[in-house]
Amino acid sequence: MSKEVAAASSSSSGHDEIEPADEESTMMAMAYGSESGWVEPRTYCDHLTTLSSSSDLFNIPTPDTPCSRCDHPAENWLCLCCKDVLCSRFINKHMLEHYQAKGHCLALSYSDLSVWCFNCDAYLDAELIRQLRPVYETAYLLKFGEAPPLRSIDTECMLLEPNLAGSSS
Repeated sequence: MSKEVAAASSSSSGHDEIEPADEESTMMAMAYGSESGWVEPRTYCDHLTTLSSSSDLFNIPTPDTPCSRCDHPAENWLCLCCKDVLCSRFINKHMLEHYQAKGHCLALSYSDLSVWCFNCDAYLDAELIRQLRPVYETAYLLKFGEAPPLRSIDTECMLLEPNLAGSSS
């Protein structure tokens, strides 16, 4: 029997039915944003020891600095180990090649100021990780001409939890 016929005959209505366990995992994925491409950055990374000294992270190239290898002006990343500026994997992959050749695993995107760890294969929360905060604040100031807004744990908790102050007991 062909795959198309087998698929059509697998459901009496002709539509694929979602198993209860699959439906639950789908709902959880939607609730946590995976359907929209949203990613929860990590608040810790074992590779933070590879950063330049924190005093060096206040003195970084400007966000409009082109890739040091191909001079491409956009989608560039700052290596947080040596402060080289290289283009993304969507341009000429020079930051990825730099990581593969040198092992420098931490980089800040000048596009959205996100921080990526190549070893962890994950984004890092540059606003909450103390070691990343100086480079994040400096890059933000260079990009937007003002200090970044303060983000507190209390504010995040209030956004995530229902307001209990107004509820009656």
